[in-house]
Amino acid sequence: MVKKTFHLTYIAILVTFAVVIHTVEAALPLPMPVPGVRLGLANIITILTLILYGLRSALLVTVLRILLGSFFVGNFFGFGFWLSLAGGVVSCLVMASIMSLVNRGCVGLISVSVLGAAAHNLAQILVASLIISNLTLLQGYYPILLLLAVPTGLFTGLVAGNLESVTRRVMRQLSG
Repeated sequence: MVKKTFHLTYIAILVTFAVVIHTVEAALPLPMPVPGVRLGLANIITILTLILYGLRSALLVTVLRILLGSFFVGNFFGFGFWLSLAGGVVSCLVMASIMSLVNRGCVGLISVSVLGAAAHNLAQILVASLIISNLTLLQGYYPILLLLAVPTGLFTGLVAGNLESVTRRVMRQLSG
């Protein structure tokens, strides 16, 4: 019972961090060369959750972050919400499928993060293309987003990797 309580508490904390990061990032006007591009900093929390608790918890954190974050940002069930939900869920599933390779030492978290960013962008472009009934977005916009997925995925992967050891140490101390 105590272990389950700690687990739920950690998940709640991770959701809170993800929502705050999501909301702050949405509020900051970043000078990005491509409209709609974000750094994807809340993905750091998704990766951390995947490492610590696996796919089920990571999907929960991702979906709750998108639901609550879109509510606070003001695009609840709007166009951006659906893009974010599709991108977040697909990205989480892709990253989870690659985590077994991380556990075997074949790839690192940066690879997981970059592939997650690319999957996120692809899912968003596909949903946007379906909504507007025009697949030309995929041809013209996705290659640019794919290029931008590399530096953003690199950054989030580095941060998630550094946070993992700190988080595990804090969790050990708290669960005593």
